[in-house]
Amino acid sequence: MLIDGDNAQSSLLPQMLVEAGKYGMVTVRRIYGDWTTPNMNSWKDVLNFHAIQPIQQFRYTIGKNATDSAMIIDAMDIMHSRVVDGFCLVSSDSDYTRLATRIRESGIYVMGIGEKKTPKPFVNACDVFVYTENLVTEPKITKKPVKKSASTNGKKKEEKEEKEEPDPMPMLEKAFDMAVQEDGWARLDHMGNALYQLDPGFDPRTYGQRQLSRLVGNLKDFFEMRSQETDGSNLFYVKMKE
Repeated sequence: MLIDGDNAQSSLLPQMLVEAGKYGMVTVRRIYGDWTTPNMNSWKDVLNFHAIQPIQQFRYTIGKNATDSAMIIDAMDIMHSRVVDGFCLVSSDSDYTRLATRIRESGIYVMGIGEKKTPKPFVNACDVFVYTENLVTEPKITKKPVKKSASTNGKKKEEKEEKEEPDPMPMLEKAFDMAVQEDGWARLDHMGNALYQLDPGFDPRTYGQRQLSRLVGNLKDFFEMRSQETDGSNLFYVKMKE
C-alpha cells in the first residue's frame, strides 16, 4: 500500500487498510509527503498505530509536488523486486495513471483508493477502484426536506432541493449482457467481474447496499434471482425480466 499523503484522508486510514485487506495481506505500507509542512500533521498520530512507514520528500519548488515522483520510483523498485502480488495506490491524483497502467502490464493486480473527484483515466487504469466516500459509515444519499420561500408578490412557492439517487441499472444491464448464458440466466459473480471491467469504480455501497446480491435483489421489477448449490457453495443466478 503506497499512500500519497497530500491527496488522502488520515481519518479513513483504518477503513482503507480493511478494504485493501480484502484482496490480500498488506505487507509493505508507506506514505509519502513533506513532513515539515503543517498539512501532514493529521497523519502523525495514526502512522505508528498502523505500522505505516513515512517517507520524507521535500518540495524542491514552490507549487510543485515531488511526492508523486518519489512514490512512482519506489513503486517501480517494489514491482521489479517481485516481493508483492498486488499494489494499492491511495490518491486522487491523475498523475498515477501511467503508474497503474505499467504495473498492470506486468501482470500485477492494482487497486486504487481515492475520492469521487478522481479523474476517470486513473480509475480505469486500476483493476478495482474504491471511492473514499463509500468508506464513510454515515449514509451519504439523503433527501433534503422541501423548503418554502416567499416570492416577491407575497405568494409562497415550494422549492424542492432533492438530491437524486444514482441509478445502477445502466451498468447492471451492460454487465448482464456480458455475463448472460444461453438459457437467459447469468451468474452473479460473473456479473460482478463484468462490472469491474466496465467501471473499476463500481461499488454497491454507492447505491446504498453493501453487497451486489442485495443491490440486485432489491431491483425486483427488473431482475429475477435464484440460488443453486454447486460443489458445496451457494451460487446466485440472475435473469432480467421482460
